[in-house]
Amino acid sequence: MGRSTRRRLELAGIALTGALAAVMIAFVLLYWLRDVPYFAAAYEQFRIAGRLLDFYLGTNVFQHPFMWQSMATGVLIGIVAPLVGTYLVHREMALIGETLAHTAFAGVAFGFLFSAVTGWDGSLLLIALIVGILGALCVQWLTEHTNAYGDVPIAIMLTGSFAVGTLIISYGRGQTGIDIEGYLFGSLAVVTVEGARLMAVLSVLVVGLVAITYKQLLFITFDEQAARVARLNVDAYNTLLIVMTAVVVVGAMQVLGVILVAAMLVVPVAAASQIAGSFRETLYLSIVFGQLSIVGGFAFSIHQGLPSGGSIVVVAIAIYLLAVALSNRSATALSTH
Repeated sequence: MGRSTRRRLELAGIALTGALAAVMIAFVLLYWLRDVPYFAAAYEQFRIAGRLLDFYLGTNVFQHPFMWQSMATGVLIGIVAPLVGTYLVHREMALIGETLAHTAFAGVAFGFLFSAVTGWDGSLLLIALIVGILGALCVQWLTEHTNAYGDVPIAIMLTGSFAVGTLIISYGRGQTGIDIEGYLFGSLAVVTVEGARLMAVLSVLVVGLVAITYKQLLFITFDEQAARVARLNVDAYNTLLIVMTAVVVVGAMQVLGVILVAAMLVVPVAAASQIAGSFRETLYLSIVFGQLSIVGGFAFSIHQGLPSGGSIVVVAIAIYLLAVALSNRSATALSTH
């Protein structure tokens, strides 16, 4: 395949992904404003389109609003997770996603208990987001202010937050009917209306921040010492990256579950790295592969009646193995790249 043809295919994939994301964000907005006269007509067109899709595909999926909001959340995850994950993988920080997922799990557990005790009926995802961001800041602080080797602070935060979450779940199970399985393994039913709205807002915010700080994050990723010499505020950009990771993890936890959420930060990027020739190309391809994983995983999950998280990750790994098979890059060349 020629370089120009490959470039056009990559850009076409990005354009299709962007168009799909715009449609999904439009649905989330219309569903929110469906009682307003002007927006009600547009929302009804979505419903009609869903029924037509079900008719032609022989399914019973697209006519239901909760499925649309689940798909919208998944499509947005397929963009922002590889987008942030590309920086994490190149900085050898892949484990941070798993750590923040466990931190968010502790937030969900606390939210369950808090709701049961106080009767509060707000969004569990919002509590998980707050706890996840606080956990991200805590990891950043430990990394900068301790003498522990390598990723020791990350490992401590990972195990500690999950331990706290399990203790809260065990304590609250006797008082409430806590069912945490959907958050552990991922489920389409876990995605709430508030969760889909929050994911839409956060996704636009993350994409905008990455676009604005692309050069600075790239500089820090490949030569942090030179960035410090150039008087770039490295600590602030590191904090921004880890907070964006927490935001993505909390949103992705709805569909992928705590146990599998880190896969979408890593696997599409790993697949893209096998065949990409530059960082920017890796970024583009990881988003395309992430979107293919989401769409393929959803289709497999719905068809077979299986959990969405495992289905998406299996498709992502299949894409990675295909990329490995198509790549002529040796392991040494890949690590150098």
